[in-house]
Amino acid sequence: MGWGNRRLNEAAAVCAVQFPAIGLVWWISGQLGDDYDYGGAYGVFAVFALACLLAVAPLVLPVLGLAHAVVQVLPAQTLARRAARRTRGPVWAWQLCFTAVLGAAWAAVAVLLWDWPFTTTAPLFAALGVLPVLGLGWLRRRTRGFWGVWLPSLFASVGLFLLTFLGGVLATVTGLVEEYEPPVLSAGQLTGVWRGDEGAILHLRPVGRAELTALPTESESGDWYAEPPFTVCDGTGSWALRREGRDGVVVRLDGGCGQETYWRIGGTETDPELFVPFGDPDAPDVRILTQAP
Repeated sequence: MGWGNRRLNEAAAVCAVQFPAIGLVWWISGQLGDDYDYGGAYGVFAVFALACLLAVAPLVLPVLGLAHAVVQVLPAQTLARRAARRTRGPVWAWQLCFTAVLGAAWAAVAVLLWDWPFTTTAPLFAALGVLPVLGLGWLRRRTRGFWGVWLPSLFASVGLFLLTFLGGVLATVTGLVEEYEPPVLSAGQLTGVWRGDEGAILHLRPVGRAELTALPTESESGDWYAEPPFTVCDGTGSWALRREGRDGVVVRLDGGCGQETYWRIGGTETDPELFVPFGDPDAPDVRILTQAP
């Protein structure tokens, strides 16, 4: 498309600015929305992973910035200049429009490949182009060159990261953003049929009896690193509501298949879930049951 090395360098630099802040927002949202209660070692692992990402950021950010520039920002700029020659209006305004259109197009691709929700992905992808468009306009009015482009990018990236961090802290302290709280369910609300992947069924009866079909349970060996880290069981057993720590359901089998398994309560009041993180606490295999209507 004839963009040239200088334009690629500028576009990559302005696109790279926002990725550390985006990574921080993703990490914070994962911590606040931890409805599967990884906690403990997983939280330490997440902090360590975040620190590692920050350490390698100088190597990764130029690559991410260049990729974003090539697939969204520079094509939008090319289309904007062509549109501006044929119609009225500033180039930057046209570029914002075409950036939003390309963001929606890539969101449609994400829907097809990974089944991401289009209504949230499209606005997010469109928003990713706003800061680069404004940044490119700022660079055109100032001294260019490699360090003249990447030093402002570095300072802006650090500043945006710190602002995002402070904003997250303030939002949490003031209560604007609340941590996830699991629903509180009674024994009566828990009774019924719960279904999971691969045909798993847990039928909790009102008298404390349970019926199981292809249900994952704690392995008798207790080996976290076994593959899979659970035993699939059929049969009957008993269940009881436990409110020690996080609310959940203890399921015990009558036969010799597996050990008693603690299904924790997650989801929401209207869409409750039962789940167990099996295996390695740093990378658990989470099995989820949803209540049948």
